[in-house]
Amino acid sequence: MEVSLMHVYLGVVAMLIALGLITLAGKPSVKPTRFQALWEGYVRFVRSMVLENMGHEGLRYVPLIASIGLFVFFSNLLGMVPGLEAPTANVNTNLALALIVFLFYNIEGFRLHGIGYLKHFMGPSPYLAPVFFIIEIISHLARPITLTLRLFANMKGGAMLLATLVGLVVEYKMVMPVSPVFLIFIIAIKFLAVFIQTYIFMILSTVYLAGAVAHEEH
Repeated sequence: MEVSLMHVYLGVVAMLIALGLITLAGKPSVKPTRFQALWEGYVRFVRSMVLENMGHEGLRYVPLIASIGLFVFFSNLLGMVPGLEAPTANVNTNLALALIVFLFYNIEGFRLHGIGYLKHFMGPSPYLAPVFFIIEIISHLARPITLTLRLFANMKGGAMLLATLVGLVVEYKMVMPVSPVFLIFIIAIKFLAVFIQTYIFMILSTVYLAGAVAHEEH
């Protein structure tokens, strides 16, 4: 049975697009171009999100969250190209991303807190610690699964919906002209899904990481 690797190739394309655009932006300058200002705005947005959830100590994770956001965004965006399927519409791509986030935040938790990181799983009461520990372990193991399936379902479902709507438009247009406004509306809805799903993956990754690196007094 032949296994399709198209999602892998398109994932590489998404990474190359992101790297290419970042390279074109060049070094920061006193008077940035509009293109540079766009990238600076993105970095400020990620920085603000990290600061809000982790404080200044979390700034070291800005490159990670920003990179995840760029990959997910351009992967989602490739699904807008006729004949292509977004890499994020494949469960394998999303699972790989989710496992990176899952492993990274747990490794960081143990690196910063040592064995004391396990206190995050014990709950507020020592008497109920065994119960909370089981619940927390199940909850944490479910995180990569939910991250994977949420992005997969939305991008796969969105692609199917878009294909259905376009098919209806083509068939309907054979009978009478279709308003360009309707076509723009369909594309706008798809673009909105691309942005929303990227943001959701980024903010959940940030929240999971914040919970792992947070100090007890916080």
